[in-house]
Amino acid sequence: MQGKCKMLKINISEDSKYKKHNLYHEIVHRLKEFGIAGVTVMRGIEGYGTAKVLHSSRILEISQSLPIIIEAVDEVEKIDNVIPVIEELVNEGLILVTDVNVIKHGKEKL
Repeated sequence: MQGKCKMLKINISEDSKYKKHNLYHEIVHRLKEFGIAGVTVMRGIEGYGTAKVLHSSRILEISQSLPIIIEAVDEVEKIDNVIPVIEELVNEGLILVTDVNVIKHGKEKL
């Protein structure tokens, strides 16, 4: 995979659930089912959303609701195909899609 691709970026809260498990976990599994080339989940150390409630990982302000960012990159058609599924899963959060230019995509080491 090289050249013109798309990045799907999903910002949700750590405490967002799908049925009985974390929403980010469900999103990763759905992206894998669609054969998306690469997915990474990152946990933010501080942030806020539209309600402007600050969530932080600082000791005095321990939060169970830190920001979670999920990034997925693949060919344009694959990302376009998975967007409706992600829209159904994410009730509260932010979904972004942007064009990217993949310069190098190496194989993972086992």
